[in-house]
Amino acid sequence: MSKIWLPFSCAASLLLLAGQPQSLAATATPASELKVPDGFKIELLHSTTVEEGSWICLAIDPKGRLIVSPQDDKEKRPLLRLTLGGDGQIAKTETIKQPVWAAMGLLYAFDSLYVSGNGTNGLGLYRLRDTNGDDQFDSTELLRKFEGGAGEHGSHALALGPDKMLYYMHGNFVSLPKDLASSSPHKNYADDQVLPRAEDGNGFGAGRKPPGGFLLRMDADAKSVEMIASGLRNTYDFAINPEGEMFCFDSDMECDWGTPWYRPTRIYHLVSGGDYGFREGTAKWPKHYHDALPPVVDIGIGSPTGVKFGTGAKFPEKYQRALYAMDWSYGRIVAVHLTPRGSSYTGSFENFVAPKSLRSAGQKSPLNVTDLEIGKDGAMYFTTGGRGTATGLYRVTFAGPEASRAEFAPGASELQAATAARALRHKLETFHGKRDATAVDFAWPHLNSDDRFLRYAARIAIESQPVDQWRERALEEKKINASLTALLALARLGSAADQTPLLESLSRMRDEKLTEAQSLEALRVLEVVFARLGRPSQDVTDEVIAALDPLFPARSEMLNRELCQLLVYLEAPGVVKKSLALLAQAPTQEEQITYIFHLRNLKRGWTMDDRKAYFSWLNRARDPKAHSAETLQWFKDVGRDYSDGASFPKFMANIRKDAVAALSDGERAELATLITGQTVVTKPPSKARTLVKEWKMDDLAPSLPQTSQGRNFESGKQAFNDAQCFACHRFGNDGGSVGPDITAVSSRFTRADVLSSIIEPSKVVSEQYQNITITKKDGDDVTGRLVEDTADKVVLVVNPLAPDSRTEIKKSEIKKREASKISPMPEGLVNTLSKEEILDLLAYIESAGKREHAAFNSK
Repeated sequence: MSKIWLPFSCAASLLLLAGQPQSLAATATPASELKVPDGFKIELLHSTTVEEGSWICLAIDPKGRLIVSPQDDKEKRPLLRLTLGGDGQIAKTETIKQPVWAAMGLLYAFDSLYVSGNGTNGLGLYRLRDTNGDDQFDSTELLRKFEGGAGEHGSHALALGPDKMLYYMHGNFVSLPKDLASSSPHKNYADDQVLPRAEDGNGFGAGRKPPGGFLLRMDADAKSVEMIASGLRNTYDFAINPEGEMFCFDSDMECDWGTPWYRPTRIYHLVSGGDYGFREGTAKWPKHYHDALPPVVDIGIGSPTGVKFGTGAKFPEKYQRALYAMDWSYGRIVAVHLTPRGSSYTGSFENFVAPKSLRSAGQKSPLNVTDLEIGKDGAMYFTTGGRGTATGLYRVTFAGPEASRAEFAPGASELQAATAARALRHKLETFHGKRDATAVDFAWPHLNSDDRFLRYAARIAIESQPVDQWRERALEEKKINASLTALLALARLGSAADQTPLLESLSRMRDEKLTEAQSLEALRVLEVVFARLGRPSQDVTDEVIAALDPLFPARSEMLNRELCQLLVYLEAPGVVKKSLALLAQAPTQEEQITYIFHLRNLKRGWTMDDRKAYFSWLNRARDPKAHSAETLQWFKDVGRDYSDGASFPKFMANIRKDAVAALSDGERAELATLITGQTVVTKPPSKARTLVKEWKMDDLAPSLPQTSQGRNFESGKQAFNDAQCFACHRFGNDGGSVGPDITAVSSRFTRADVLSSIIEPSKVVSEQYQNITITKKDGDDVTGRLVEDTADKVVLVVNPLAPDSRTEIKKSEIKKREASKISPMPEGLVNTLSKEEILDLLAYIESAGKREHAAFNSK
């Protein structure tokens, strides 16, 4: 362990990393503390023992038995098989005695149990079989290994498609298979940005290029692998509705809160060739980019885990057709109600299972939901757990009156039209990734469709054919939607020689009355033309500037977003003043940062007053209310106040650094007092402390109930400060970013969990904050946090409190690399606190720093 780390006592450090020993948190949240819609009943069937582990993944076998996987990689806890009795209770528990563990995907298909997890041959896709018919698995076969990501950002869910093929979801750190078939529907992906992207402020995912998270299709033997879709961040699970359509619940990047590139957790309709726009760092695509597909519905902040349709549930029709999506961070299952629209869907959602009271108001236990299944008895079964926390197995049944289909289903004519639209999309998808002489003629009329999913499917069908077959047709197309879509295809697949004809075709639209959506599409085609085909000549640049400059500023924030970055890229005269004027008027922090970010590298066109206005904005205090109503509602929905993400300070620091680098020496000297501006967090002075006791869990666990009431707010705040938690953690809008944001940690961990993570920090270490140890060929060892991993090198932060100091190691020098089992946080960080101060500290953390919390009421 690095000695530099030891003097810093982050008492609440890495709370998201460590789970609670099961002997201290053996009981899951009682069903009486949970609410479900009227007519539904929820029961807690089982709380796990230490030996059973913390459950994260479920599947159902043909006999209706639940297959369960604990998460614990360290203990290599085996899979379990649960036989349910007629009352839904567990009648029998069996251990699956095969060398696989820590599954994040389970599927029973082709008389086999497929396991996406770990095993004796490492991480990969395993197949378990019963070869002698005795109802016991006796054969384990590794079908395929995957490189890159592991665990929570690795390979995840499995499903059997309507075409009887395996579909396999992967997180954003997994490398593509080297034998990916050329017939893959999805290809030709890139960042497609005209301005340089900035990496995550804390280095998470730095250097990684598209495709991001992706969905594969393969046969029963995991051969013939095709990529179906990508551009996801870190989808854990996906599900298939009765019509054979796939949907997923994609994760957000919570460290991006407060930035214009933040994308909330959302439901996506997964289709052939789909790109959903996730890119690392600041390069994430907004919804309006028509080279990607939009979400069905945004959910908000959270940590997506399991999803499942209610197909087969003995629920009212509305809830049978619902998609159930689980949020691990804030403890809820939402029911997403889908409505067909064209060849895709729109959606709305409601909380289906959630705590009766929000954690911040005194909820006693978290509901860290992990996975769910619909049983053969028509009930919903779901689990809580993950990262070492106690697991509960719950059952949800319906006991109320059956509701009529007419209340919620679309009319017959609407259903018929939607069915026909989906059938047309499926026909277009048969051309994806395959050469077919009839594809261009069949797909071309649908480039002009008002249905975005049909238009997208038609474009991918055409892109799958040789460009020479459709280049001239694209350049000559007159219908606006068709022209924009065809020109996008050519921009993506054409050569540098196509740039001038592309720009000429776009210029013909200057006299057209475009809708805002069409204007955004035209600007996006321009961006892709420049990103893929290069910067145009100065004469052409001047012509483009002449066309765009009168349009800026525009009538909407999104139009201004695209116009600003294009004009900055082209170094248009006047773009600085126009952008700064918009900055001064912008009502939200996110829109303000849009202009600040786009201008950061521009060297020309500034006056000294412009520079002063720019750096003055960087120096000003943040307004926690300067956000859209939608953003603030996402936080309100889960019972927490708004706060910027953990990477926000680093993003701002890096923007400042880029802007300073763009200054001349003279400008740098004149702006010296502005360019060094820093945000200062005001904290009370630390007390001098001496050793009180080497605290153990057994010393403090019996007193944990005393955290609920009568605690001292000032004492807890002082303990939090003295332990220098701010050096490592985001808490509200203050603090560091070495460890996770702990503002809402109590929404997913019990008090015992939180205490355990302080007393025993290496009990469970999440991969998101886990160090790696690299052994070099010369015998040296280097341990640190991985922040960049490219084909040629890895970059580590060895000292977490000096994140800008990085160690670069060439891959040719590496002998071995492995995950460290030791937390970056040392033990003994509360040994200078008394028992009462520790309890006050726990209450302060649980309250999210709110003095009015119930824990601080008088006894």
